[in-house]
Amino acid sequence: MTGTAADTAYVTALVKASGTSFYHGMKILPAPRRDAMYAIYAFCRVVDDIADDDASFEAKRAALDAWRTRIAALYRGEANDPITRSLLAAIREFDLQREDFQDIVDGMEMDAGEPIVAPTLAALDVYCDRVASAVGRLSVRVFGDASAAARDVAYALGRGLQLTNILRDVGEDAARGRLYLPKEFLDEAGIPAEPQAALASPALPGVCARIATMAEQKFAEAEAAMARCDTKAMRPARLMEASYRPLLGILRRHNFNYSGPRAKLPAWRKLTLAARLLIA
Repeated sequence: MTGTAADTAYVTALVKASGTSFYHGMKILPAPRRDAMYAIYAFCRVVDDIADDDASFEAKRAALDAWRTRIAALYRGEANDPITRSLLAAIREFDLQREDFQDIVDGMEMDAGEPIVAPTLAALDVYCDRVASAVGRLSVRVFGDASAAARDVAYALGRGLQLTNILRDVGEDAARGRLYLPKEFLDEAGIPAEPQAALASPALPGVCARIATMAEQKFAEAEAAMARCDTKAMRPARLMEASYRPLLGILRRHNFNYSGPRAKLPAWRKLTLAARLLIA
């Protein structure tokens, strides 16, 4: 059974209640695409909440395994709640791939155990792929482009977005005992692989600048791939890039100082970006 109007209303309310700008950003899509994106976001929100819960790792892994079971059921055409019924409708309409949902759950499991502290560059890349690029692979299909170039957009843009998230949240993550900056960069800069010690290190801005350069490179790769894609289908992806890429400049101007509020775009800039998307 696929989604009903009541299921769509439930999922839409969940996305709206999250307070994310995603809710308003996706409203410009035609209804079937918008509803599919809301279903994907609702799924991501639920599994992310599992990873961030205070429960034991065993309990969180069991809850994530339950979602793996639900995903397998979806690809047998089975769904039994508003989120899975909405996902089933999206899977059927946009040919969403099972492995991308599984990758997202695997990424949440990485965050569900012991806090991630100073991963290797290779491990960081896997993490970014699972928690961001996999979402991108689902999203570009819903946006209307399932080409190889669109997968390239998802690969690069997901990494650019997630690396920017990591840089924006260094201070907040350290308070939670997490440090997503790569071990190789920390070692080269003589920074201890311990969240609070790293946060206090005078060498931290240099490491963060290297990550910002990596993110910029991924955004540039994403733009090059977008040029090979359907222009209309890539409008939401361009909005995501335009909403995140300027954060790198803000962080650089503040020399990656995490003693103040989290870096964010001013409201007027967000409105300008939304207007650009509507008239593009």
